[in-house]
Parts: sequence; C-alpha cells; structure tokens
Amino acid sequence: MRHLPYFCRGEVVKGFGRGSKELGIPTANFSEQVVESFPSDIPTGIYYGWACVGNGDVHKMVLSIGWNPFYKNIKKSVETHIIHTFKEDFYGEILSIVITGYIRPEKNFDSLDALISAIQEDIEEAKRQLDLPEHLKLKEDNFFHLPEGKVVNNH
Repeated sequence: MRHLPYFCRGEVVKGFGRGSKELGIPTANFSEQVVESFPSDIPTGIYYGWACVGNGDVHKMVLSIGWNPFYKNIKKSVETHIIHTFKEDFYGEILSIVITGYIRPEKNFDSLDALISAIQEDIEEAKRQLDLPEHLKLKEDNFFHLPEGKVVNNH
C-alpha cells in the first residue's frame, strides 16, 4: 500500500443515514470534494487508522472507501467509524484521519446480519493492529493538532 499512511482532513457531512440506524455502527462521512481528493488509485476496501474530531482526543477507527456493494451506492464514499462513543453528532466539525493499514477489499453480503458481523470483525482487527508500535506512533502525530480557529481542508 504505497499510499499509507494517508493523512486527510475534512468537514463531517450527513451521509446516507444508515450507519447508526440500520447497522448500529455510526459513521462520520466526508464531503464529495474530500472523497474526490483521495488518490484515484487507492484501492477500495476496509482500512484502519486514527481519527480526531476538531481538537479532541485521537481514537482508533475503521474506515470504508468505495461504493458499499450491499447498498449499491452510485457515488464513492469514505465512511469513518470512530471506535469511541460520542454523546452527540458532530456534523460540521473537522475530522482528521490517518489511514495506517488495510484490512480487506469491499464485498457484497447476503444479509444485513452478515454485513454487521463482518464490520464487527473489521473493528476487532483494527483494534489489534492499532496496538502495534508501528501504528501506535501515528496516534501522536502533529497532524492531529489543529491550529486554534483555523480550518484546514484536505491536508
């Protein structure tokens, strides 16, 4: 994965509304402009890394890049599940992520339960990988420290 680690920053926008409601796995979604800024040759699939909302704490995350075959999306999306419980939504906030590793390619599922089960396995794999020293060191990267009052998009 020659693009990793990949650093990205952008505003959290409303997604398809299924992460929390249908799956019980809330996601933070980037705008189309941020999605389009990703390298065109970065493979679709499931990744892991670190995420930070605004100037908050840095948390483990798992992320999907692609068309979500189960839902037959027509637009590519980047959906980040932060492995942390937030008290409220954070639409409009700046989400900073560092993608550090790849888990698996995108695939379709026979049922919603199979999709949820795969996502839960992805989350567990992300947690394991992010405890390794080569990934843990990126949690402290200066990228996560936004200048006060300054909004920076993409990089």
